[in-house]
Amino acid sequence: MIQVNLLPIREARRKADLRQHLLILGGAAAISLVTVTLFHQVLLFDVRDARERVSSLQAQLEQFKPQQAQVEAFKKQKAEIEQKLGVIEDLETSRSGPVHILAELASRTPQRLWLTRLSAVDGQIDLEGLSLDNELVAAFLTGLGNSPYFGAVELMETELQTIQELKLNTFSIHARLRNPESEETPASPANTSALPGVPGQG
Repeated sequence: MIQVNLLPIREARRKADLRQHLLILGGAAAISLVTVTLFHQVLLFDVRDARERVSSLQAQLEQFKPQQAQVEAFKKQKAEIEQKLGVIEDLETSRSGPVHILAELASRTPQRLWLTRLSAVDGQIDLEGLSLDNELVAAFLTGLGNSPYFGAVELMETELQTIQELKLNTFSIHARLRNPESEETPASPANTSALPGVPGQG
């Protein structure tokens, strides 16, 4: 019987399989290395591109800084000018206000009615005076109520008194000062309900 020694064949096959496994592992390692290298290069490219964009934006910001400073300076100058104009307007109103009020009182005061006291504080005005009769006080209230410089005109009190042997009506009136340039609402009608003996009052 012929005997064949198979050990050299098996050993050769085992070595061939080992070489094949090593080649496969080496190829996989090479592919992994190439992939990692490519991914690293892509990351480096993205980082470099992002840095370039940041630098470009920073350069643009630096370029527009002078214009931004000019805009802020213009805004500050505008605010200062508006503030000065407001102060001037307030001063003009304060200067001309009393003149208009006194002129309005003079034009609205009927004959045989005299003002004896005038007080204006915080936009409110109080008037005291004398008249020959209640009808004159009613006419005075109506005139003040139709004036653009007075609002919420109200008769506080009236009383018949004898002054230097003359029977005169003393009266007290309260009203609110108005600025016709800033208010468009019509003047409030005079409140004459407290006047005794006024025609039309029951």
